[in-house]
Order: sequence, then C-alpha cells, then structure tokens
Amino acid sequence: MTTGETMMPDAGFRELCEQLVRTATSPLDRAAVQALVEERTILEVAAVRHALIVDSEHGPTAHFEGLSGWQHTLGFDEEQRSFLGLVLSMVGIGLTTVASVQDLDERRLPIILRAILRLAGNDTIAVGTRM
Repeated sequence: MTTGETMMPDAGFRELCEQLVRTATSPLDRAAVQALVEERTILEVAAVRHALIVDSEHGPTAHFEGLSGWQHTLGFDEEQRSFLGLVLSMVGIGLTTVASVQDLDERRLPIILRAILRLAGNDTIAVGTRM
C-alpha cells in the first residue's frame, strides 16, 4: 500500500465508481475513469480521491485537472506512476509517451489497452491472452 492509502468498503467503492463513470462528461473522461476503476489501487488512495473528485449538480465527478499536479507526490511506485500518466494523457493532461506501457504488468496492460479501444470507439477487438 502507498502512503495515504485507505481501503474503502467494497460496496462504497463500487457505488463511487459507478457514479464517476455515470457522470463522466466526455468519452475521454469515461475511458480514463473506467481505467482507474478497473485498476482500483490508485483510486483507493484517499489523496487521489480528494484531488480527483469534485461535487457537481449530478453528484461526485472526476475532475482530472485536479489530479494532474499531484501525480508525483502520491508515493506511487514506477508502475502506478506510468499507469496514471497514461490515464491522464487520455484526457490531454501531461506528456506521457505510449512507450511507458513497457512499465506495466500483465494486470495493468490490458486495462490500458481496453481504455485505448474505448477512446477509439471500438468494441469489437478483444483484449486478452492469445492462444
């Protein structure tokens, strides 16, 4: 666990995640939120939720600009920083290159690949293990 990380109860976390996906204001935001939801460990950090989530008239909403300034101060390991950098780049924040996918493990890489497919509007290409 990273510094400042607090585990939310599963039911509360699922409800928050559903709300964030529902209130995403654009396909870019939705793909980024879904990636964070799938990855989970980054969104479970209280400081991330504090920086990312704002109250809107529709309830809690992801505001990625609030998170951008904090990404290097959250105590994440290299893989988490790379993942977060890629997610932020989906919404046009930062200068993370696609080459940073080489820092991702077998769990996080498919999450990013599915997010890229969502950005492209493609729901026909499957991401998984090749036989």
